[in-house]
Formats: sequence, structure tokens, C-alpha cells
Amino acid sequence: MKKLVVLTGAGVSAESGFSTFRDAGGLWDKYPVEKVATPEGWRADPNLVTDFYNNLRHQLDEAQPNEAHRILAELEQDFDVTVVTQNVDDLHERAGSHHVIHLHGELRKVCSSLSPDDPRYIRTLPPHSEGVKHGELAGDGSLLRPWIVWFGEAVPNLEVAAEETERADVFVIIGTSLNVYPAASLIQYTRPGIPIYLIDPKPVRVPGSRHVEVIEDVASRGMQTLRERLKALE
Repeated sequence: MKKLVVLTGAGVSAESGFSTFRDAGGLWDKYPVEKVATPEGWRADPNLVTDFYNNLRHQLDEAQPNEAHRILAELEQDFDVTVVTQNVDDLHERAGSHHVIHLHGELRKVCSSLSPDDPRYIRTLPPHSEGVKHGELAGDGSLLRPWIVWFGEAVPNLEVAAEETERADVFVIIGTSLNVYPAASLIQYTRPGIPIYLIDPKPVRVPGSRHVEVIEDVASRGMQTLRERLKALE
């Protein structure tokens, strides 16, 4: 069974009605990055940051996986699929994908603000929960914070994602501008000569010299096209 590694970005979640951060009208237009997505913003006003991510979780409760998520999950019938996502939502999992690597954290998880990656203090909030209360503490006594990789923080799962990419027989990029590093560097870990596909409705500048087959479309229709092309590789 061929190994398919798929890097997904905000364009996959956008069709599910989940707000993207960078596009016009996105969340960064309403909330400055430095206030809600940096360690400095957290230290300055943890209540504001807590409210921001609570509201984002409520929005995620209303979002549903779309056709792109579903097709990716269905491809597990024919490929060994690993999804590497820049998204913090759980829409891939809810669609049925079993091997998802979250580069930027997971919105439904909260952790210690002292040791964010200590597994003893990471817990998952159930859907439709009230969220985190102001001043709520993690198990180590520090403030409970979102398990999100903020700007300026290390990406703990990058090495795992790079190792998966090195083993790929097919590499696919969906709904990301490839402007966000270090995620955008993953294409450099692909083995020479393997098929690489990129699905996005906008022109994307691909770093490096790899040959990439572009499907210029939104994620759901692009995945329908890709599914047909992948049948020839089985």
C-alpha cells in the first residue's frame, strides 16, 4: 500500500464555515496576532486570550467536516494516509481520518502555561463545553492555557511530520499558501521524483525546485479531482 502524506491548511476548514486567520475578513483582522496568539499576549491579558479561544471552540462546535475532509478519510481504504495539518480544529478526525499530526496544536485541548507540552497536564475539552473559566488552573498550579503553538514558540511535532514526509510515495498540499514556516518547508523532505499535488484556488508560490502538479480549485472539488488522479497510482 502506497504511503500518502497530505499537508492541509486553512483552505480545507474554510469550506466548513470555520474562520481562517489570514484571509481578508479573517480572525487576524478582528484580533491582533500579538494579543491572542503570542506568549506575550497571554502574559499581558490571559482572560482576553481565554475568551478568544472559548469563542473559537463554540464556532468549531457548529462546523462540520466537508467533502475534502471526507474524501481524505476515504482514501485510507487504498493508501496509508498521514494528514499533517496546520489547522487546530478536529474536522479531519471527525471525518474519519485516523492518523493526524497537528503542527500548531489542537483547539479542544488545554494545558499548563508553565509546561505546555507536559502530557500530565494536557486535557481535552468535550464538544459544547462551557470552556475554560478565568483563573482556572492546570494540575501543576499554573493557569490553564490553550494547547496551541503560538507565534514565537517551537513546533513540537515538526520532526515527526518531516519523518512521515520522507517516507511518502505521494505528497499532497491542500489549502495552504505555503507562507507559514516551518510547515512550508516540509516539501523539501520529499524524496526526489515522487508525485506532488497542490490544491488551492489561488496561485501558490512553491518553494524549492520540486515538480508540483497544481489543481487550481477549492479543497472539496480539488479533492474530487485528485481522487481520480490517484486511482492511476494504485
